[in-house]
Amino acid sequence: MSTIAVIPARYNSSRFPGKPLVDIDGKTMIRRVYEQVQLASITKIIVATDDFRIADEVKSFGGEYMMTSSNHLCGTDRCIEVISELTDYTHIINIQGDEPFINPEQIKLIDYHFRMNEDATIVTLAKKLEDESEFQNPNCVKVRFNQDNIATSFDRTIEEGSKEVYKHVGIYGFRTDTLLELSRLPVSDNEKRLNLEQLRWTDNGHSITVLPTIHESISIDTAEDLKKISSN
Repeated sequence: MSTIAVIPARYNSSRFPGKPLVDIDGKTMIRRVYEQVQLASITKIIVATDDFRIADEVKSFGGEYMMTSSNHLCGTDRCIEVISELTDYTHIINIQGDEPFINPEQIKLIDYHFRMNEDATIVTLAKKLEDESEFQNPNCVKVRFNQDNIATSFDRTIEEGSKEVYKHVGIYGFRTDTLLELSRLPVSDNEKRLNLEQLRWTDNGHSITVLPTIHESISIDTAEDLKKISSN
């Protein structure tokens, strides 16, 4: 088994242009993400970008990058382009480029699961949600899974008073052959309705394994998110 970690990073984010290059206590966001992934002991790490400013920053701290198409609609598409070029890897972990404080243990958990379970094809994480005010927050995606840890639903809002609610943590691991299969699937109605690409996969019969994690996931989606972190 061989694993590659890919960090998709584009400059022209609609909500926060240039965010991979924003300074967080003396380091750019993309550098912080890259260094956290290094702590997970993944052999190969690639930043997949469409902007030379991001590429130059990655090069400046000794990281590896690949220039990818500017036409990609999501980070998964960039991952697909990477593994289409680098074909020596059996598994890929897609790490969000806007999570500068991702815990390396989360990455290790996915990699370990693949090593222990040859049949696993898609793996993601979830953290138990204690704050009921998030139940109706559409920006906090919720996931339900069965006793075999297979996802049964992904929702943006759920009813108050629900029990055992988990927040979906947006890190994915794939078998590379599975990811190439996913790239050929048509967009599903549920994906369009909720704007969640994982529903395309489940609607087409693919199983997603959900592993519980105790670590919080903090995404920087807007400039306001960055201010909140800086104030803590």
